Amino acid sequence: MLQFSLLWRARKRRRAIYAKRKFKAKYASSVGRRSAWENSGNEGLRQLMDGIMLESVTKSFGDNVAVKDLTLSVLPGEIHGLLGPNGSGKSTTMKMVMSIVKPDYGKISLCGVDVLRQPIEAKRLVGYVPELPYLYDYLTASEYLDFVGTAYGIDLKIRQERVDELLKALQMNEHVNEVMSGFSQGMKQKIAITAALLHRPRALVLDEALNGLDPRSAKIVKDVLQRLAGEGVSILFSTHVLEIAEAMCGRITIMNEGSIIAEGTVQELRSKAGMPGSTLEDTFLKLTGGEDTEKIVEALKL
Repeated sequence: MLQFSLLWRARKRRRAIYAKRKFKAKYASSVGRRSAWENSGNEGLRQLMDGIMLESVTKSFGDNVAVKDLTLSVLPGEIHGLLGPNGSGKSTTMKMVMSIVKPDYGKISLCGVDVLRQPIEAKRLVGYVPELPYLYDYLTASEYLDFVGTAYGIDLKIRQERVDELLKALQMNEHVNEVMSGFSQGMKQKIAITAALLHRPRALVLDEALNGLDPRSAKIVKDVLQRLAGEGVSILFSTHVLEIAEAMCGRITIMNEGSIIAEGTVQELRSKAGMPGSTLEDTFLKLTGGEDTEKIVEALKL
């Protein structure tokens, strides 16, 4: 019995070492930093652990495999774009990071915290803006943000200062005592963004966070995200506006039918598509098989 136990532990250690090596090699390749990995020892792994990590993550809904064996990293200080057609698995991936949806297989960590084993601890470290913000419509904006701040354990005075600062920047301070059921989509989006930033998170998961924002507010949010990235926050950012992704994201992952089909800088994606000098839109359409749009439009009988 003792011998069996020792053999089982040895096998478990070998599997852990193999998985770590496989994970390390995959990320070193995808980020283009294999030599940095070799030179930095555990420092590179520590950097990844401080960000957002998904390793071999799979999620199915019945017979539909929404996400297939996805491995992805967002380093501290990085704005990482997550792009893909509708139904490609982006929102499901983000919901798994937030432990809203549980993966069938794989590992996810936020700032070194295992999302599956410690979901509450992980959520304390991250801010989230979903594709459609679900707010408590019959609360005022002030009541809702006070509730969020209390949940995060933010001191009352600090909470009020941060709320005032953020709402003023987004031109929502005059609506703070209004019931949110009367808010437009853009106004609700501003409240959701304020709630996500309120506790000064170490990571952000933003699913179409700029939807419905007026140009001024969108510019402010983009500048805030750039500043937070400069302070070391890891940001996973999805959008269908490819010009925004091209301007903001240091690295981009493109998903299609639940799998990653391309990953890298904009220039690396252009090279992969064989389209140097092209726009990100043209590159995206080539990689996802959507470059026949002109023929589709010509065939329409309008």
